Amino acid sequence: MRGWRLVVTGCVALLLAACASTGKEMSELQRAQYSWSAAIRWGDFEGAWNLVDPDWREAHPLTDLQLERYRQVQVSHYRDLASSPGESEALREIEIGVINRHTMAERTLRYTERWRYDAQRKRWWIEGGLPDFWAGE
Repeated sequence: MRGWRLVVTGCVALLLAACASTGKEMSELQRAQYSWSAAIRWGDFEGAWNLVDPDWREAHPLTDLQLERYRQVQVSHYRDLASSPGESEALREIEIGVINRHTMAERTLRYTERWRYDAQRKRWWIEGGLPDFWAGE
């Protein structure tokens, strides 16, 4: 009986150590990209807007009409197709499934995320604003 307790205790300790190290090993870029993709995936476009480069936000303010347009869609999937991280810039190719809430029509589009590291603020920002789900329409 004692042998099993030692085995179970050892397994639990290893699992806890693995869980703790996963969070620490995630880079700041990965954290920012995860936050961004989660916000987009769950329709939190105002939250995603806070991850956009502040200089870009100031030059291109998000209007109430634009925000209302984002509320008319639901993201069905958000897939990372390719990534090319760098020290101060990174690109990530994304495939996004978008459903129009009124027509229930779904379409898929590709989107390139451009990330920039801000050494002064010590954080990553996405450039170019929110994804344009209506490009070409």
